[in-house]
Amino acid sequence: MSLSFQLRHAAPASLASLATSLDTPLLAVILPQDVSLDDVALSGALGPLDALVHGALGRSLTRRDFRGGRDETLLLVGGEAGVQRILLVGRGSAPLSRTAARRAAAIAARQATKLGTGALALWIPDDTTTDGAAIEGLVIGAAAGSWSYPDLQTPPPEKDRRARVSAITVLAAEGAISQQAFDAGVAIAEGQAIAKRLGQMPGNVCTPDTFAEVGREIAERHGMQLTVWGRQQLAEANMGSFLSVAQGTSQDPKLVALEYRGGPAGQQPVVLIGKGLCFDTGGISIKPAPEMEWMKFDMSGAGGVMGAMETIGRLKLPVNVVGIVGSTTNMPSGEAVKPGDVVRASNGKTIEIINTDAEGRLVLADLLVFAKRFDPAIAIDAATLTGAIVIGLGHNAVGVFGGDQSATDEVLAAGQAAGEPGWPMPLWDEYKEQIKSDVADLKNTGGRAAGSITAALFLQEFVDGYPWVHLDVAGTAYSQTDLGWIPKGPTGTPVGTFVEIVRARARR
Repeated sequence: MSLSFQLRHAAPASLASLATSLDTPLLAVILPQDVSLDDVALSGALGPLDALVHGALGRSLTRRDFRGGRDETLLLVGGEAGVQRILLVGRGSAPLSRTAARRAAAIAARQATKLGTGALALWIPDDTTTDGAAIEGLVIGAAAGSWSYPDLQTPPPEKDRRARVSAITVLAAEGAISQQAFDAGVAIAEGQAIAKRLGQMPGNVCTPDTFAEVGREIAERHGMQLTVWGRQQLAEANMGSFLSVAQGTSQDPKLVALEYRGGPAGQQPVVLIGKGLCFDTGGISIKPAPEMEWMKFDMSGAGGVMGAMETIGRLKLPVNVVGIVGSTTNMPSGEAVKPGDVVRASNGKTIEIINTDAEGRLVLADLLVFAKRFDPAIAIDAATLTGAIVIGLGHNAVGVFGGDQSATDEVLAAGQAAGEPGWPMPLWDEYKEQIKSDVADLKNTGGRAAGSITAALFLQEFVDGYPWVHLDVAGTAYSQTDLGWIPKGPTGTPVGTFVEIVRARARR
């Protein structure tokens, strides 16, 4: 079910009147920690709401039944019409920001889903920011919290069904900034929905052909140029590194490139590159069976590229952008690449395959060579590349590797702005000793020690003459547990980071 979004706005002094006059099954009111009905900044907003529920809101605050802590909620039931329920949602003591609003809105949407309200209105009464960041966060968060993938599930009996959230309304002060922030939030939410849908699809549903189909849909919607290569074209381009991963599967691998020309003719593009392993068994170096099903998410980097290109097209940003995806599956078979085999990438470098489960870097190697034809202003790749990054950074930060400090700083700032924070990792030459080969130019893995670093150094061997940053999103693109504000499964990372890089360049 797709979401519909609506912005309702009024003069700041009239927002409380607008809120109380709504006809909605649920109004989520997002409040700071230790809020009081006597708060001068909030009394004008909370007083009319309190009257709707016959003083229950005020009594709850006075008794400290609701204290506004992060993720705290309190449901107040109203009448049969108008505002039928009020959900108080705490955002904690941190300053109001896009990230704080996003999280609180996601909590509200999850509560709306549990209640089965079908629709949700959101309001931050004390939002006095002038950049629209909180409004943008409300839209992104509400979409994230209400997102689901029910396509392959049999619906429950009619009596047990709860309506999914299908309509989201945001209340904000009138003005161009509010409208722009709302529109940007919708664009980002739609892009993240594409990335999450691709991620949640099982490996027998999301195939390399799926990326070609989604790329075609995005290109048609936004007037982008589309290139799709299959096995034959990859072979003609001498992409032996990419093809070595695909030689164990009968599915046709796909390179998909989307070119968005929103900037001036001749402007060097931002190039976004994504690893698209629709399923990763590990190949001959097969993975352990427990939890292997999560390897359907090994295409999250490619999903992030597709989602970002959708958002960039919707925003009509005045920057040239190219999105490149390399998609296949890594399967064991009589034709699969073996440990000890040597393959040649499209830049002529030979690679000794030490571990066939280090396959994502083999796909990205040829994509990085392919990217050079676009003369990138900057190229950023994203991949669920290594388990080592999860050991090092857990599930809270993206591993950020860059050979150019200015480009690295740009990407780190974009991730912070998007609520997808990264942490800089070293690319020291001393680590290169680990990927030296006795029979080829380099090995595809340097062993367990510093595994995420040696993987990034491997990729760097295929970067030629342009600023480049690598994002290892293995710990952040999906979650194996419920995070509270969003359910387990795909998180939408790295769509936000990709989009913020382009938006920042559009503001230059």
